[in-house]
Amino acid sequence: MQRERFIKSLAEYGYNVYFGAKKHFATYDIVEKSPGWIGLITLIIGIWQLGFPSFPYGQSLSVILVAASVCAIQISQYNAEKDYYMRAGTKLTRIHNELKEMYYRYKDNADSTVSSEDEEKLTQLLNDYYEASITKQIAFSDWYAHYKFFYQAQYEWIDEQKRFTWKDKFPLSFRITVLVIIIVIVIVIILAKMLIWN
Repeated sequence: MQRERFIKSLAEYGYNVYFGAKKHFATYDIVEKSPGWIGLITLIIGIWQLGFPSFPYGQSLSVILVAASVCAIQISQYNAEKDYYMRAGTKLTRIHNELKEMYYRYKDNADSTVSSEDEEKLTQLLNDYYEASITKQIAFSDWYAHYKFFYQAQYEWIDEQKRFTWKDKFPLSFRITVLVIIIVIVIVIILAKMLIWN
């Protein structure tokens, strides 16, 4: 394999592996932290409802609390497996670091040719990546993984080859969701104004 192509391949695989690591860590974080936050917020709202029982939106808040509890129950289904996600994320991060090391070794040495040993090592690292990855991830882990990758991690070596744009940093499903929310808010505001004028 030619050196330039090998370097580009290392960056592409590095992105896949590192984003995969961040996705596993995102699932772990959501499973580990969300039930506690949901419990704390629902407790605070519940205490507030006790203090102000005549609050006009009390029923709506109760519905929100029940919905939040259902979400916490759904999230807790991953609780028994959360350590697997942490271990997989750690293993994928190690694979990413090896890919980065190979990348800089070939990038910094313009005269080097790709050795068969490094091609075999790349194949082995990719096999380890496929073996360690867990396909079942929790909802919204993809969005959180984008945040963890693009705003917490150092990915400059991958960006040298891939040249990320803002579209890469915000998943399509997130952009569509934000657009739908904005449209719904605009429609609600228009309807509310029409009702007030009538």
